Formats: sequence, C-alpha cells, structure tokens
Amino acid sequence: MAHDHHAGGGDGAAASCCASSSADGKVTDPVCGMTVDPAKAAGSHEHDGETYHFCSQGCLTKFREDPERYLAPDDAGDEQPEDPDAIYTCPMHPEVRQRGPGDCPKCGMALEPESGGEGDDTELKSMTRRFRVSAGLTIPLVVLAMGDMLLPGEPIHNLFSPTVRQWLEAALATPVAFWGGWPFLVRMWRSIPGFNLNMFKLIGVGVLAAMGYSLVAIVAPGLFPESVRGHAGRVPVYFEAAGVIVTLVLLGQVLELRARRQTGRAVRALLELAPRTAHRIDDDGKESDVSLDEVREGDLLRVRPGEKVPVDGSVLDGESYIDESMLTGEPEPQRKGADDEVTGGTVNGEGSFVMRAERVGADTMLSQIVEMVAKAQRSRAPVQRLADAVAGWFVPIVVGIAAVAFVAWMLVGPEPRLANALISAVSVLIIACPCALGLATPMSVMVGVGRGAGEGVLFKEAAALERMESIGVIVVDKTGTLTEGRPRLESAHAGDGFNEDEVVRLAAGVEHASEHPLGRAIVDSAKERGLRIDEASDFSSSSGKGVRATVDGRRVAVGNRALLEDLGVDGGAMRERAEKIQGEGATAVFVVVGDRCAGVLGVADPVKKTTPEAIEALHREGLEIVMLTGDSRRTAEAVAKRLGIDRVEAEVLPDQKREVIEKLQREGNRVAMAGDGVNDAPALAQADIGVAMGAGSDVAIESAGVTLVKGDLRGLVRARRLSEATMRNIRQNLVFAFGYNALCVPVAAGVLYPVTGMLLSPMLAAAAMSLSSVSVIGNALRLRAVNL
Repeated sequence: MAHDHHAGGGDGAAASCCASSSADGKVTDPVCGMTVDPAKAAGSHEHDGETYHFCSQGCLTKFREDPERYLAPDDAGDEQPEDPDAIYTCPMHPEVRQRGPGDCPKCGMALEPESGGEGDDTELKSMTRRFRVSAGLTIPLVVLAMGDMLLPGEPIHNLFSPTVRQWLEAALATPVAFWGGWPFLVRMWRSIPGFNLNMFKLIGVGVLAAMGYSLVAIVAPGLFPESVRGHAGRVPVYFEAAGVIVTLVLLGQVLELRARRQTGRAVRALLELAPRTAHRIDDDGKESDVSLDEVREGDLLRVRPGEKVPVDGSVLDGESYIDESMLTGEPEPQRKGADDEVTGGTVNGEGSFVMRAERVGADTMLSQIVEMVAKAQRSRAPVQRLADAVAGWFVPIVVGIAAVAFVAWMLVGPEPRLANALISAVSVLIIACPCALGLATPMSVMVGVGRGAGEGVLFKEAAALERMESIGVIVVDKTGTLTEGRPRLESAHAGDGFNEDEVVRLAAGVEHASEHPLGRAIVDSAKERGLRIDEASDFSSSSGKGVRATVDGRRVAVGNRALLEDLGVDGGAMRERAEKIQGEGATAVFVVVGDRCAGVLGVADPVKKTTPEAIEALHREGLEIVMLTGDSRRTAEAVAKRLGIDRVEAEVLPDQKREVIEKLQREGNRVAMAGDGVNDAPALAQADIGVAMGAGSDVAIESAGVTLVKGDLRGLVRARRLSEATMRNIRQNLVFAFGYNALCVPVAAGVLYPVTGMLLSPMLAAAAMSLSSVSVIGNALRLRAVNL
C-alpha cells in the first residue's frame, strides 16, 4: 500500500525512506524542498513503494527522469564541511598564523580564519557554556558571602556557621575558578615561555591569588597573624571575588567574540553572494544542475530569471537586466546582451540567457574581492605601532605598580593590612588588562575595510586606509578615469588629394593591429561606414606618439603632433583644423600617407556622467585635482575647464607620469593617483596612494592600494570619507583605552582611599576591564552606519 513520503529538500537533498509527513499532514517536495499539501499537489509519483508529491509539473518531471538523484543519502546535510587546512590568525598579532582554530600564544585571544569566513564557533560556544554554569554557581556564592550585608536580619549567619559558610563558598568558587576560568589559566601558562605578558596572565594571577589566599585561610588559619582576623577570629576569604571575576571576564569574552564575528560580516556577506549551483548545458544540449565547484572554464551555463550569475563570463544568447549593486553600490540594473560581460554573484532580472564561463573558482572577481578584503582586514595600520609600543611596556609597568601597591599597603596601610594589600594588588592586575588597547586599531580596520567593500571601495591594506585621510592632491588620468574610456570618431577631415572615407580606411588599417582606445574608435568607425580594412604589415609604434604600418602598398602613420614632427611632415591646413578639434575637447589624430598629411581625425572620449559630481565632491573635501594625460594641452585644458579641474599636466609620455608624481611630492604634497591603464602602473606605485579603476588593467589594480570596483570617481569620495571616519574611530578607541587605564589603575591601587575610605573591589575591576573591551568593539561597529 502506497503512503505519503516526507523527503529532504533541495537538489540532491537526502530523502529517508522511513521519514514521515509533518503533524499537519503536509509533506516535502523532494526536488525543491517546498512544503506541499498532498490534496493540492500539482502531481504525484510512486517510486519503490513510496508516493511523492510535487509543487509543480517541472519538479515532477525532474523526479521521474532521475529519482535516485533526489533520494541519494547525504550525510553532510546543509552544513559546509570545515576546511582542515584553513589558516587562522590573531586580530591583534597577524604574524601569528596556524592551520585550524586555536589561541594566540602572545595575547591568548581566539584565532580567526584568515579568509574572513564564518570560521569555527567552538570558542564562542565553550565560553557561553562556561559563563552560564559559572553564573549559576556565582549567584549563590555572592549571596552566601554578602547576603548579611544586603538583607535585613543576617539570614545567612542564622542559617550557617562561619566555618560551614566558608566551606560552602569554597565548594561553589572552586569549579568556577578552575573549570570556568580554565581557558584563562591555560593561556596564562602558555604565555610564560615566551614571556608574553598578556591580559590572561594578569587575570590568572589575580584569580589564583584570591583563591590561594582564601583556601589557605580556611585550611590553615593559624598561618595568619591576629591583625588579619575579623569577626569570631576568622580570617576573611575572597572566594566571591574570584568567582565574580571569572564570571564577568567570561561574560566579556562572550560579548567580545560575538562582536568580533560581526566585524567580519561584510566578508561573510560577500561569500554568501555566490550561488551554490549552476545550470550547465552539456554538449548534447541537456541541462543539469551542478555544484559551483564543478563548473569549468568554457562551460555553457543557463541563467534563469531571478537567479544569481554563477561565475564570471560573457553572454552568448539572450538578454536581461542585471543588478550589479553588490559590486558597484548602484541600484540601477544594467542591460546585458550578446558579448557583454557578466560577473558572478550579481542578480539576474526577468530575462534568461546563456553564458560562457570564463573565470571560475578563485579567479572570479567575487573571490578576488573576498581575498583582498580579508587580507586588508588582517593587515596592520601604521598607527598600530603606537599601541604596540605602549602595550609592550604597559604590562610590566602594571605588574610593578601592583607590587608597589602591595608593599605600600603592607607598610603604611591601615588594618587589616594583608587583606587590603591583596585587594589592591589584585584589582590593579585585573583592571589594567591591555585588551582594549590591543583591540582599538584592528577592530576599526576590520569594520572599515568591510564597509568599504560593501560600497565598492577595496582597500589593499590597512596602511592605505590610514593614508587616504592625509591626501591633499588627487592626480587623475583622463582616459578611462574622467572619461568612459570608449572614444568615438566624431569627425574626419581630408587634405588635398584625399577624401574622408579613404583617410578613415587607411588609418583603420594601421590601427587594426593596435590596442589603443583611440585606434579602436577609428576601426569601429570604419566598420560602421562599411569600409574595407586592408591588412597592415611592417607595424611599429612610438610610445606616446603614434603608430606606423604599410597599408595597401603605402606607408601610413597615425598619431599626434609629436609624430608629425618626427616624420618631418608639415600638416599645413590640417594643423589649424586640429587646433579647432582640440579646442572642442576632442583629440586630434593626424594621418600621414607617404610624406603628406592626408587628414586629421577628431576622436572624443565622452566624460562619464558621474565625473562632474565626483569632482565637485572632491573639491568640497578640500582636495586639489590634477589631470595627467598624454593628450595635447589644448584638448586637456578644454576638458579641465569644463570639469573645473585645478591643474593640467598634458602631453606626458607614459614613462614621465611617475616623474610628475615625484615632482608633486617634492612640493610637499601627499598625492593619490587614480588611473586604469598599464602605463599608469609606475605612477600608481610612486603615489602615496594608488587608486585603480575597477574596469582597468590587472597591472594597474596590482600596483594600487585602493580599487574602485565600478571605476567611478565618486568611489574616491567614499574612500576619503571612510578613511576619515575610520581614523577618527581609531583615535577615539585609543584615547578611551589609554584614558581608561590611566584613570583606573591609580584608583585600583588605592590613591583615593585617604579621601573616600574605599578600595576598588576586584569584582568591580573585572567588570570594568570586560566592559572596556566590549566598548572599544562597540565603538568600532559604529563605522557600519557611517554616512559616506
């Protein structure tokens, strides 16, 4: 007898033959995983004595074709297996790297995955469990120790004798200190061989001192002098202080680990953008769903409406509008048709298309972005050196202060001197933990870099994020940076004995072998005019001047005025025509046939629509903008005047761009250079910060410290504002951490005792220490909401 079957969802999901339907009688479609009411199912199918119900005819058809595919056991479930070879690193000490999770031997903090992914949450689960158990034991411990002070009638004294009460306190405090606080004690022990004086060493010493003193007090009270004894001649104990210290530090660790996971949210969000599967089209035209790991370069993939593009590639058939906001931050979908490039992780609209996979796995733009962001988050900003230097001296100084406080209380303090000396020393050790100081810079960098990635601004390293704030001059290349980088032939003028089509045809024959944007514009125009483009021979180029070749049996040269002068050709009337073209903001390209100037072509590269807005915003930021271009001065100045650019460096050859940057730096300027071409790479490397336009060459991107994914100069404005916000946040954190320790350490040592008659309890010291670290992280997380 057939019966309804409840199967696991998703392609290839496991379906157990003994699974039952849910309590409301609904079952699961084994293909897509949707919940289906059997009475309203679009179809049913019996297989191996089991009846399966489907949400649609499409799922039913897929199941009929290959039932075992959707019923195959899958022990892995939906969880992704952890990579055993994943590299983990410390946010405070990035030089510490190891395979798999663990603790930093220098500071004791939990290591994080270098890739910036979700990582192993074992540490958070362990700390949470220890905190809950410790809190459950510490609450009655505090009631036992302090109940008579807090409640009327001394109820604890009436219930238990002093001896029984102290032993009960010891029974409650011991598991808290030595099980709940075990991770701190282990980290303290590990830090001893390398003499790494970290926060866990201070905590461990404080807890062990309180526990050791108290245990000796109840086991061998005769070892203590009469001056230490309190009521009924008993030595006071501090089990509640040790228990509360451990519990509060555990709470701080739980809050810190949760907050640190949030700092990597940007990278995890990027990782989640990639779909898990792709629709691959086989050689026989049959489609099959495969894991993204199985997609290879050259595969044909179908992208359906509403789906994510699986990998980088180009459209072969069909068209659609694609939401690229995850890369560019711009919400407006972009139309994609045949031969257009598409990027993995972007979201398809209502159309459907077939694409060819061209970059897969780690080669996709999304994977490279994730790697760049993760690496930048782990890098160290130069300002971190200040915190490192202070932290290196801080712990030894604190230990010295604790020792001095202990001795001072023993020599000149009021009775009970030993108890007061112990409280003072333990409070100093605990409250001075340098965790907040160490976290001040890395947490802000992690959040800032992640926020930038979400805005399409990729920082290669933390140093670039820091330096961007101090930039005073922005040098921008013209072609591809200020302009679209896709020039068009707008005019053609022929000299005596030639006509326009002939001039364009000959120029296109030479430029057909060239990769220069201006050359491509000429070739495209020739094709649009329906002209025959002859094969060129004897091709040669002169950097920054032009190209030469033999076309149709004639020697043809195409280039600028410098090439004309090299050839010794007088342009005559064409020179005047070129002046007019340049005055209109276009580039004049001379065409020389033999020893005569055959004509001049006007090629214009349209200014990006977003450029005027970006230039205006950069000016509002107080920046000077310099245009750096190989174009003629007349053309460059016309464009600069239209855009309001402050200064023009024109007719600059590729190998001279670096010299211009050096000149600006010698004038005392901090310079950022924005460019997109291979010839910009030396200048990008020379600049204090190189900014690569995302649509540019790999060489330019590699040479730069910042990449604007969309290739839009408005991203430079966002980068500048993000840098200012991040550095302001770091300074706030450092001031908070320094100020906190400068204020609290003397208080813990007892400097206010003569005025107030009170000592800072180790419990309050532990609470303040934990909250200081959480406050620093909380302040860093505010960067996620900063207005860019």
